[in-house]
Amino acid sequence: MAERWTRERRLERTRGLLLEAAEEVFAEKGFAAATLDDIAHTAGYTKGAIYKHFATKEELFLGVNDRYMQRYFDTFTEVLAAASKVGAEELDRVGELWRRLGADRGTEHAALGMEFTLYLLRNPEIRERVAARREETVEALGQFIIDNLDRLGATSLIPPMTMARVLIHTTPSVVLGTELDSVDLYGPILEMYMSAIKLP
Repeated sequence: MAERWTRERRLERTRGLLLEAAEEVFAEKGFAAATLDDIAHTAGYTKGAIYKHFATKEELFLGVNDRYMQRYFDTFTEVLAAASKVGAEELDRVGELWRRLGADRGTEHAALGMEFTLYLLRNPEIRERVAARREETVEALGQFIIDNLDRLGATSLIPPMTMARVLIHTTPSVVLGTELDSVDLYGPILEMYMSAIKLP
């Protein structure tokens, strides 16, 4: 039993190191230019180690994206779990946390998301192959929205899964637009999101 646990921990650690390396290399080179050899070298492993955990570069990228989304969930859960209502103070706090996430490789991640979207549009066969994984992200965010609206006694004026898609596809534009134009778009977009929510 102890041997099996040790092996699981070792695999988990290797996967984590590969994802950290992938995040670093993708941020530096972009999705298209980054190679699995680059990522393996940065992680201190061979390319074979990557294939034990991820079948393709696309799957590895989605794994990096999952980690980044989890950071968002963890950050906003902390604020929303402590809130008994959603007022100006709570929105300011969410906006501030979002800005901080944007400063922590958020711009790079948003640009990568745009690049990966263009890549999928140009490669329909790959888009079809990763569709289920992308749908899992939508469903996870949709459930996060449902759970928090229910807890606050609020309702969404649009289907939560639609709201999840809107959030996923507008977030990169907000992050990049804020950086490129030096104009804070976090507050205005939060107000727009809130216009689709009916509070108790």
